[in-house]
Amino acid sequence: MKSFKANPWMLPQPVLIIGTYDKDGKANAMNAAWGGQWDMKEIVISLGSHATTDNLAANPEFTVTFATRDTMVAADYVGITSGRTTPDKMERTGWAIEKAPSVNAPLFTDFPMTLECRVKREIDKDSSGYYLVAEIVNILCREEYLAEDGNPDVEKMGIITYDPVHHGYMALGNSVGHAFADGNQLK
Repeated sequence: MKSFKANPWMLPQPVLIIGTYDKDGKANAMNAAWGGQWDMKEIVISLGSHATTDNLAANPEFTVTFATRDTMVAADYVGITSGRTTPDKMERTGWAIEKAPSVNAPLFTDFPMTLECRVKREIDKDSSGYYLVAEIVNILCREEYLAEDGNPDVEKMGIITYDPVHHGYMALGNSVGHAFADGNQLK
């Protein structure tokens, strides 16, 4: 085996799009890869210092959606372009934007599924950023992305993951098994 120094190579890494409003009510989005489930109804995201963190300081509500094959180019764009310096950032994405129904944050309707969230706490906050722990207030899913059982169908969504080793995006594939069931074969 080849050995490597410590790197942020935890796989897969979601491509999260965080939606906030600025102090004037203007929508902003950023791309964040370092996030995940924290608890049953909470998520955690590692944030640097961004327009998004400025916005969260003024309004602790936001949305999180998952980038897809169809939204990849604009999702990458909101990660490499600052809302602090590019006033027309959101217009350039071409995304349709509405106010989220349960939180004071933008809803990007081009994405299949969105988490409506509220900041619960900030951990290790300093001038470079912090870890954001947030409560999931509500989950929205476009109806064309629902499975026959009425729940979100992840395979239909075309969700992408970030490849931190080669700095690329990869599409999630097809289902290969059933959690909490397939292991029963070895009992």
